[in-house]
Amino acid sequence: MCGICGVFNRDGSAVSRVALRRMNDSIAHRGPDGEGYFVDGDVGLGHRRLSIVDLSSAGAQPMSTSTGRFVITYNGEVYNYRELRVRLESLGHRFRSSTDTEVVLAAWAQWGPESVGMLNGMFGFAVYDSVDKTVTLVRDRFGVKPVYYHLSDQLFLFGSEQRAILADGRVARRIDTVALYEYFTFQNILTNRTLIDCVKLLPAGHILTVSADATRLKRYWDYHFSEPEGPVDEREYREELDRLLRQAVQRQLVADVEIGSYLSGGMDSGTLTALAARALPNIKTFTCGFDLSSASGFELNFDERGRAEAMSALFKTEHYEMVLKAGDMQRSLGSVASAIEEPRVGQSYPNYYVARLAAKFVKVVLSGAGGDELFGGYPWRYYKAAAATGFEDFIDRYYGYWRRLAPEESMERLFRPCGLGAHDVDTRAIFRDVFLNHANELSSPADYVNHSLYFEAKTFLHGLLVVEDKLSMAHSLETRVPFLDNDLVDFAMHCPVSFKVRNLNQVYRIDVNTIGDKKRIFFHQTNDGKSILRDVMSRYIPKSITDAKKQGFSSPDSSWFRGESVDFVRSVVSDKSALVYDFLDFGTVNSLVGDHLDGRENRRLLVWSVLNLNAYLRELLV
Repeated sequence: MCGICGVFNRDGSAVSRVALRRMNDSIAHRGPDGEGYFVDGDVGLGHRRLSIVDLSSAGAQPMSTSTGRFVITYNGEVYNYRELRVRLESLGHRFRSSTDTEVVLAAWAQWGPESVGMLNGMFGFAVYDSVDKTVTLVRDRFGVKPVYYHLSDQLFLFGSEQRAILADGRVARRIDTVALYEYFTFQNILTNRTLIDCVKLLPAGHILTVSADATRLKRYWDYHFSEPEGPVDEREYREELDRLLRQAVQRQLVADVEIGSYLSGGMDSGTLTALAARALPNIKTFTCGFDLSSASGFELNFDERGRAEAMSALFKTEHYEMVLKAGDMQRSLGSVASAIEEPRVGQSYPNYYVARLAAKFVKVVLSGAGGDELFGGYPWRYYKAAAATGFEDFIDRYYGYWRRLAPEESMERLFRPCGLGAHDVDTRAIFRDVFLNHANELSSPADYVNHSLYFEAKTFLHGLLVVEDKLSMAHSLETRVPFLDNDLVDFAMHCPVSFKVRNLNQVYRIDVNTIGDKKRIFFHQTNDGKSILRDVMSRYIPKSITDAKKQGFSSPDSSWFRGESVDFVRSVVSDKSALVYDFLDFGTVNSLVGDHLDGRENRRLLVWSVLNLNAYLRELLV
């Protein structure tokens, strides 16, 4: 795992080595083990190395083919590189290292862009073709590794992080207010915009090729959730899922450094740890818990340390944990905002702390991300849309659910300083456009659930992956996600919905921000997801874990914002000089946040988003 950056002066001017070094230095945290540069006139590539496979100098980058035609700067891990290497050797290729980088480069030299579909792993890389004078940017299928770019008639810049592009000095630090409006609608950015105007995020599963006078953006892969044709045998599906799960974990244990695992107390990370512990005795595991002394209601169950400790004892892991308190959010906010570079899904600071903990002991850690989104882990969301009567009705229902921050009627007032409203940013159209590449013939509840799974994999999971990459790499830690193995994902996309969510004949409706017993009863009634995955996981972890109700990795911020952190919250939202008020309306923010602080509404997501945006503006734009 590494950091990449590069520049292509499309006007033909020579690359500044000083600027290229500045770009590379800005992402030094992603690769403290080495750095490298390549310059050929108007093209320059930079690389920061975090050594995981083949720690020798033979793995240094940027790396070129023996002919010198192709040069690569690569970030990622391809888990099937050994099989690809054997195939390439049979075609006459010879290798100087044992790295996956050299295999990816040789595959590109042999098959060109078609080689990308053969790669099973997570990656973001750029290939320079010195003959055709093109630079091609590639991102993995699922978007595990982010790649950002700036493209104009004169200039093409790219990097693993936005800060590399900004370090070049030719892109202004100007906020994209349309992206900000999108964020305050969904607590996510569904398009390829970022909060920096003129900096884009390469979509997952895409290839961007740039020459001096042309550009081409091509999608090479996408999710497609669908029901199988013909009769199915659930026993066969269970056995195949078991095989694929074991295979995925085994594939992702390849490394020349120590590998650890997150152990949250839930079944996804627990199963990965159980399987990894078979191959890696005394594997190190890491848990983040919460001080619940001032929590209340639903949040009293948010600390999973007890279950994590029990599984650690069962699997005989070397276990480490930390406990977060209300003040830890305030202490980390600036560092978290700087690391992520833009507000994204959820209260992410616990991930920052647990990554920092893991990085003290290992260079690689396994994460359970993806299990919920692929196998139906959030059924209360799908029930919101499963009774739809057509595609547009589905969009209305699900769009209404995913409006997560400010009420629709308050958006124009909220964005008064920007002069933006619904007539300027059609967020329903943005939501609807996510489905442009997914079949829209919907005739059964299962079809609507598959549509929901598609949306969540493309947007919610993608946001989680971007956050995970940034927060782990801020500590020079590589995170691997076995649930996003190509074969396992292919299986999940065609696994019958009835094997994932059992109670589609019942439809429940509730507001995600509802407070009290109604919410507790609703979650109890609809917590029937991941059924087939629970069955298989029960072979490896206690049934007390697989039978437990779904619980995400979340801090008790709803309580903390009203309690121990209330003074900090008020110190930001009541400060008229706060940077956030360059873009948001002071009165509207205070009214909405006041609803939460006074207990009238649960607006914890909005409170976090305002605090996080203010920290982002302070850390990255001053």
